[in-house]
Amino acid sequence: MANRWFIVLLALLLTGVSMDAQTQQKKKSATKASKQYAKYVKDKAQGKEKTAQKRSSDPATVTREKDSVSVAVEAPQDPMRAAYESFKQQATTDYENFRDKANQEYAEFLKRAWSEFKAMPGVPRPVEKEKPPVVIKEEDRQKPVENKPLPIEEEVVQLPALKPQPVPVAPIREQPVVVEEAGVTFSVYGTKMTIRFTDAQRFKLTDCSEASVSDAWKKLSGKDYNNTIRDCLALRITKQLGDWAYLQMLDKFAKACLGESNEATLLTAYIYCQSGYQVRLGTTQGKLYLLYATEHVVFNQYYFTIGSDRYYVFNSEEFSMKICDVAFPKEQQMSLYIPKEQLFDYDSSEVRHLKSSRYPDMDVTSCVNKNLIAFCNDYPSSCIWDNMLTRWAMLANMPMEKGVQEKLYPQLREKLKGLTEKDAIERLLNWVQTAFVYEFDEKVWGYDRPFFAEESLYYPYCDCEDRSVLLSRLVRDLLGLKCLLIYYPGHLAMAVGFTEDVKGDYIMLDGKKYVVCDPTYINASVGMTMPNMDNATAKVILVE
Repeated sequence: MANRWFIVLLALLLTGVSMDAQTQQKKKSATKASKQYAKYVKDKAQGKEKTAQKRSSDPATVTREKDSVSVAVEAPQDPMRAAYESFKQQATTDYENFRDKANQEYAEFLKRAWSEFKAMPGVPRPVEKEKPPVVIKEEDRQKPVENKPLPIEEEVVQLPALKPQPVPVAPIREQPVVVEEAGVTFSVYGTKMTIRFTDAQRFKLTDCSEASVSDAWKKLSGKDYNNTIRDCLALRITKQLGDWAYLQMLDKFAKACLGESNEATLLTAYIYCQSGYQVRLGTTQGKLYLLYATEHVVFNQYYFTIGSDRYYVFNSEEFSMKICDVAFPKEQQMSLYIPKEQLFDYDSSEVRHLKSSRYPDMDVTSCVNKNLIAFCNDYPSSCIWDNMLTRWAMLANMPMEKGVQEKLYPQLREKLKGLTEKDAIERLLNWVQTAFVYEFDEKVWGYDRPFFAEESLYYPYCDCEDRSVLLSRLVRDLLGLKCLLIYYPGHLAMAVGFTEDVKGDYIMLDGKKYVVCDPTYINASVGMTMPNMDNATAKVILVE
């Protein structure tokens, strides 16, 4: 328990909140007290404390409920522990006061810090002429595969490191309630969720004027909304929601509480802001809008440049509006990475039979979660750092959903059992080459529409980029081998880092050999590059 208290104190002291001179002095005192307490705990653990008693037999020990966790606390006659608790409580109060002060100052800025902004035209989706699939001639397939290094001279494309998700600027404490709080139940991609929200929390905006929005923000800043925010953050954790999915959840929740209204927009913006995200409010023609900041370039969407940051209007396309450019402390931009599976409720798609032409035993059934497919369909296509090639790494890095892992993966593992790495990948490669129907995105969708891995298992058609994303995901998950994506103008292939010696066209990267596996070179074997690919202009895209 002592370790727990000491960690809590360190967390409070390291949150990085700006403090005035008086608070700095409290911090020094708390640090000194924590060192004294740490020595006290050490001495007690070594049996040097003469009066130490077992907690279970101490009649003065009490249990109190805090943040839904039972914490045993010894009676206050222990002076060192009492001093520690006092300092910890003071630090907690200081941070809560900091958040209150930040919200009050923010509300004051809302009264006057609005300026007119014009939107910039959206960055168009990448358009390039796709290379059609090639079916290898039988005589070419029978030729022996030789080692052939590919001269990749261009810069290797790598995603920037994943940052932790934003967190509140200060701890948001559970508030006691006299009676059980009512909850609002709503649905996000077929997934029912409930968040505490009472009739007393409903509010009205008389209009979208600066004064009206400021007054509403002050109301929202009270502790009455703490439990609501805590429920939202808890769902973000338990459902493993990425930043985009979390914003979608808040939007659905706010509309369930307040309907399609300016009040719902403000509630969404407030909770997203309090959760640590960089948000701005805009207004035009009597309507309020939420703008989110991101380092990503979202294709085909107008955006506003405010300072050095790019903001997109959530769920709308507006070209001109008044925007309040006020920063909240420690705000963080949205990331469009999806590092974890989004845990939506499962709604099975129809079963598909997928069979390899060269290996008839590679005949499996597959189905996916339609709720996840709906999420993927809404997900904004983007790249990061203005590098168009990063979009494929982002798609390839999303983990395969649990439903596929439970249904498809055992079948494939059984088919690959006992095989060498090369033989296993020969079967996976031909399965992706021949069990799926190739079609150009332009013909099916009318624009470039790269898939997450699950989408290739759901939709009847896929192209080279979709196949490479899917095959790289299968190889990493089923065989534990590293993969690369290889971009040629108009074509995407992949390469595998075998742990055994495998011949074929290969790339050397950081001293490791990656052998080409092209899921669009139909019936070609491991190590064969599709004809007419210009290796001198190829680029390597790293995936996790």
